[in-house]
Amino acid sequence: MNDEAAILDRLDRLAAALERLAPRAPEKPDFNAAEAFVWSAEDQRFVPVPMVNRIPLQLLKGVENVAPQLVENTERFALGLPANNALLWGARGMGKSSLVKAAHSDVRQRLAGKLSASGSDLKLVELHREEIASLPQCLALMRQSPHRFIVFCDDLSFDKDDTTYKSLKAVLEGGVEGRPENVIFYATSNRRHLMPREMVENERSTAISPSEAVEEKVSLSDRFGLWLGFHNGTQDQYIDMVRSYAKHHNFNMADDELVREALEWSVTRGGRSGRVAWQFTQHLAGKLGLHLRT
Repeated sequence: MNDEAAILDRLDRLAAALERLAPRAPEKPDFNAAEAFVWSAEDQRFVPVPMVNRIPLQLLKGVENVAPQLVENTERFALGLPANNALLWGARGMGKSSLVKAAHSDVRQRLAGKLSASGSDLKLVELHREEIASLPQCLALMRQSPHRFIVFCDDLSFDKDDTTYKSLKAVLEGGVEGRPENVIFYATSNRRHLMPREMVENERSTAISPSEAVEEKVSLSDRFGLWLGFHNGTQDQYIDMVRSYAKHHNFNMADDELVREALEWSVTRGGRSGRVAWQFTQHLAGKLGLHLRT
């Protein structure tokens, strides 16, 4: 009996050790916990975001040509109608990621009644570039939900010898399952084709068929049905942004003084983008001893 007891004890300890080594099953996500989440590939879960860092749609300037297209596409998707994956590409600091977050908020608020009646909601899920390889697991969890999801990847690009773009390409359009009906993919990038020029040229020079190698690289961006281009801002657009922020945050300041300081700030920053306008707004608020409206 003692020998049997010892063997059973060892078996129990071995089973416990194997359980500790085995990967835990991912927790069932609670998508009602927030309107936005960050996907954590390491522990296969969605981390709720209590307050999204965003700017109201009406405050975004210099994006008048592209904002209606993204909002309309997002609205169709939220209503369960066909919509396209979107690639927002172009100049740095001109509101690409801000527009994605603002469009999500605008559509979600305007369609709140219809979404509630259908038992669903429009969620925003941020996916970091480094976690693209885990996208299939992320999509599998969202596929089971009644909600609709915008998967957002900011500053998406691929470097030399990076092959994870093939996984993304398969998820977006190819593969057996493809993209779930309740998921859409929005990405921002400084590159129109997501690949550096030298990467495409290297593929051209070493491939048996150079044209096919280039097509392989370009075909990823082709998976985005909606391309929205962002260009460097003009001085008038920059001043318009500053004035809009100053009015929204109730800066009691003469317009000529506001413009003069804003232009001086843009010279020190070497640019006139929306990001520079927002950084100036934060600087000016601190200088005036004011708190920015959230």
